[in-house]
Amino acid sequence: MTGIPPDGDDAAVISQSQERPEIFALLYDRYAPDIHRYAARRLGDGAADDITAETFLTAFRLRARYDTTRENARPWLYGIAANLIGKQRRAEVRGLRALARTGRDPVAESWVEHADSRVTAEAAQAALAGAVAGLSGGDRHVLLLVAWADFSYQEVADALSLPIGTVRSRLNRARRKVRTALGGDDPTRVTDVAEATSHG
Repeated sequence: MTGIPPDGDDAAVISQSQERPEIFALLYDRYAPDIHRYAARRLGDGAADDITAETFLTAFRLRARYDTTRENARPWLYGIAANLIGKQRRAEVRGLRALARTGRDPVAESWVEHADSRVTAEAAQAALAGAVAGLSGGDRHVLLLVAWADFSYQEVADALSLPIGTVRSRLNRARRKVRTALGGDDPTRVTDVAEATSHG
């Protein structure tokens, strides 16, 4: 493809796709694997294929309304995915409640991978899943975008079209419930200091 916008300039890709729809595939190539991973963690592999496909179909249909002052389309795409996942809230909550009963599921393993023993890890997973299942849909979206998509507060605000103050309050409320469920531990902790520095 000639005249391809440089990496990282998603706004240019979206703008050019108005005249050359095929160029929108660059966004799919850049972000589909991450969106799929995120959806799989929330709803399982089976639903992740559908969520990913629908996210990009929706984004393609809505591309004329994209705010091209935002070079990075990642929050926009995750926002679309979060809305689609939200429509399957019952399935997500059902899965989390099953995990809360059994304590075994790869969805939550990464949250407790530093546990001292397998028994401790399974108990923590069950408690964590129960806490996450009990969150409102809005609080869950905020918490999991921070914990699993590694979003900053501003990126969550952009993704969900929320004021940053609302993001902070939802995240604080969700973290309180998680901490209570885990006896004071919070595996999702992200501080402003951590956000201001690189994660690696």
